[in-house]
Amino acid sequence: MDATSIRRIWPAALRYVLLGLTLTILSGCNLATRLSEIGDGPEVSQIQNPMSRADYTPVSLPMPTPLIVEDNPNSLWRAGARAFFKDHRAKAVGDIVTVKIDLDDKAEMDNSTERERADTEDTDLTKFLGLELELAKKLPQGIGTTTTSFGAAHKTKGDGAIERAEEIEVKIAAVVTQILPNGALVLVGRQEILINAELRELYVTGVVRPSDIDSDNTVSQDYIAEMRLAYGGRGTLSQLQQPRWGMQVWDVIFPF
Repeated sequence: MDATSIRRIWPAALRYVLLGLTLTILSGCNLATRLSEIGDGPEVSQIQNPMSRADYTPVSLPMPTPLIVEDNPNSLWRAGARAFFKDHRAKAVGDIVTVKIDLDDKAEMDNSTERERADTEDTDLTKFLGLELELAKKLPQGIGTTTTSFGAAHKTKGDGAIERAEEIEVKIAAVVTQILPNGALVLVGRQEILINAELRELYVTGVVRPSDIDSDNTVSQDYIAEMRLAYGGRGTLSQLQQPRWGMQVWDVIFPF
């Protein structure tokens, strides 16, 4: 291959290389992760402090006015106390509490829209601001009647339907990572289960009052404020159940 042929095919080759690099960047770091998991499947992450994770953010909520602590040496009751006797329920940072999740969510929605619009406008110009007589002297044929018409028609019709059913029943142990000034506890729970190269992940976090924790050190999701629940997975089955990343990119950038 001579230098002329190389110079001829070099621009085209460069375009293909740039296109490949662009698609690789669009696929994100998930591409390298999936390539490293070929033959072995995803690995379970190591146990670590939830507060040391890069995506951890301390919770900040509006708090009531702090109570003035009164010193009553001859009394068994302390001002601001929430229980007369101590128990084994979670109440300090690092304590563990069991979160009971029982969700049964169903939603159905049908939407139909039909719109039709027609506009028509006619304009008839018979006079020209009184100058038609002067223009008639200059124009032998005179000025005739000018008629202009505009019209537009538009019609839109759309139908949509959504049917969703979700059911989750699981228990997960969460760790108290923060105590807010009003005494509420911030919980963070994470669970990973690896079965046949499929890693199932469960993540829950939220704010709960210590008084809402049952005597057996469990709390229902109904009493957790600002709860965030994520249940999913990654592995061979999850990859087969979603479109290829090339199709996902095409669906985003294709305008029609």
